[in-house]
Amino acid sequence: MMEEMQKESVDLVELMEMRAQVYGMLARLFRVEVDAKTLDELRGMRFPTATGNAKADEGYHQLFAYLKNTWDDSVTELAIDYVRTFIGHGVNGYSAAYPFESVYTSERRLLMQEARAEVLQTLRDNGLKCGTWTEGEDHIALELEFMQRMSLRCADALRAGNDDEAFECVQKMSDFMEEHLLNWVPMLVADMRMYARTMFYQGLAQLTIGQLEQDQVVLTELLESAQQAA
Repeated sequence: MMEEMQKESVDLVELMEMRAQVYGMLARLFRVEVDAKTLDELRGMRFPTATGNAKADEGYHQLFAYLKNTWDDSVTELAIDYVRTFIGHGVNGYSAAYPFESVYTSERRLLMQEARAEVLQTLRDNGLKCGTWTEGEDHIALELEFMQRMSLRCADALRAGNDDEAFECVQKMSDFMEEHLLNWVPMLVADMRMYARTMFYQGLAQLTIGQLEQDQVVLTELLESAQQAA
């Protein structure tokens, strides 16, 4: 029985670390344009082919399809598509897939609205700093990084045998998923599919929403399992 409990703890640590890797990758791809180093790293990665979520599988497939056919100007091509997809011509809130929660949850599609204040407070409440970040904290990259960093914190708690802290981390991630990410990212993804021209950013859109949908199920199951065991 003790061996089974220890194995379950190790499996959960691996799960949290795997989740952190995925969220870290997604955050990096949304944060800034892809440079040559990142492109080389992506080309060397092995993507899963059957995640259990059709959207995530399609996203990985599209990313792989683009990466296996990169060429000398792929970095430039991706930089242009990043600007087209996420920045647009900046005339109004309907010119691109603006990667800020406030744009999708405020009546006039403006930056620095209530969502930004809520995310900033969540980061502060959990002792998470934004480093050199100078834009709104409700940027999708920072929201995905929140999931990454809380996953790592949960993994550390599990290693230390602190089940209460681990449960609290899972609860916070589940709440953040429901109150923030899934409250606006589906709309962002729909706009990404409208504005992105490359298979790369089309794939990123599908992978992101697929990961969130799948992870919501994982977090819910973890919480239910912990509550039943209590």
